[in-house]
Amino acid sequence: MSEYRIETKCIQSGWKPKKGEPRVLPIYQSTTFKYNTTDEMGKLFDLEENGYFYTRLQNPTNDAVAAKIADLEGGVAAMLTSSGQAANFYAVFNICEAGDHIVCGSAIYGGTFNLFGVTMKKLGIDCTFVDVDAPEEEIAKAFRPNTKAVFAETIANPALVVLDIEKFAKLAHDHQVPLIVDNTFATPVNCRPFEWGADIVTHSTTKYMDGHAMQVGGAIVDSGNFDWTAYGDKYHGLTQPDESYHGVVYTERFGKAAYITKATVQLMRDLGSIPSPQNCFLLNVGLETLPLRVERHCYNAQKVAEFLSAHEKVTQVSYAGLPGDKYHELAQKYMPNGTCGVISFEVAGGRDGAVRFMDSLKLAAIVTHVADARTSVLHPASHTHRQMNDRQLVEAGVSPGMIRFSVGIENVQDIIADLEQALANV
Repeated sequence: MSEYRIETKCIQSGWKPKKGEPRVLPIYQSTTFKYNTTDEMGKLFDLEENGYFYTRLQNPTNDAVAAKIADLEGGVAAMLTSSGQAANFYAVFNICEAGDHIVCGSAIYGGTFNLFGVTMKKLGIDCTFVDVDAPEEEIAKAFRPNTKAVFAETIANPALVVLDIEKFAKLAHDHQVPLIVDNTFATPVNCRPFEWGADIVTHSTTKYMDGHAMQVGGAIVDSGNFDWTAYGDKYHGLTQPDESYHGVVYTERFGKAAYITKATVQLMRDLGSIPSPQNCFLLNVGLETLPLRVERHCYNAQKVAEFLSAHEKVTQVSYAGLPGDKYHELAQKYMPNGTCGVISFEVAGGRDGAVRFMDSLKLAAIVTHVADARTSVLHPASHTHRQMNDRQLVEAGVSPGMIRFSVGIENVQDIIADLEQALANV
């Protein structure tokens, strides 16, 4: 599908019906798949043949959607997970083990910050958080001999820091490790990190890809560009025999798809975290309208950001679409058609002012969600980043009064009217 533009890929990629098959992707709601002989099934378990035998490893519905997302990002293969958190965990754990280390941008989603900074540390994988805006030589000091990966978000949630992908790709590759980028907020409609040097992309498909708050899911996409064999001792899980699969060497057997194959047949086999076929079906329905919705989200968010930046009771607005924003230049480089529909801002009165404002909203709902068709609002310091202390909040770019406002695809004048009446109460 590489010759088609992304709007066409959102409709056409993934599911390829043959003569007499359903035009619309079916839901293969089955845990198991039948074979005629023992040998046929055995070859699947030995990774000697492709096919379906248990949905925890592969399912036709899930695989069609994974193939679509891989095509959208320009990758060689993708794997779907039960959540974005699972995707980020698997993306790192697939190449890390006890005693290893990763470098991570500090301006990331609070749950991911906790995953890398607390939970994975219990597994023996250490993480150093860095300021993504720091000079290259400063960030380079965070690397160690046992560093296995670099992780960052294209557009940080909720600080809306825009990542200099080329800078981080260079740093990662200079230290012989892959760059993993969470592209949830930008989506492949607005940014394709592989084109700027990233090696692996993750998504919380719960957000814009789904777009309707109907399913929780995640995705890992591999570019196929990182040369694991060049650093075979470092990535021995990919380049040396896996005794749990009769000594298969993933890089030898599966080539550019080695990373995703290992994640599927090893991590998913042992840890689970699969999405249901029903959820993948719903995700695919959302993907079909992704370009249309993203364009409307960005248009509405730009209008809302302009309104907020001119309001006397708004003390600060972060949105890279604004010419005066700190990240406007980077956004124009990496996302010239728009960034996302999420705005971060502060109102007069700090935390108390934020609470009064949010409680006064009528159209926008206070929900633990972001990036769907409905306008929603959240107070990160009280909600998604509640587990952080004050120092960690500052590192993540989250102030006590910050409001995360996810602009939906309603009529923008109605959204602005709701903001105006709520600000009157601040």
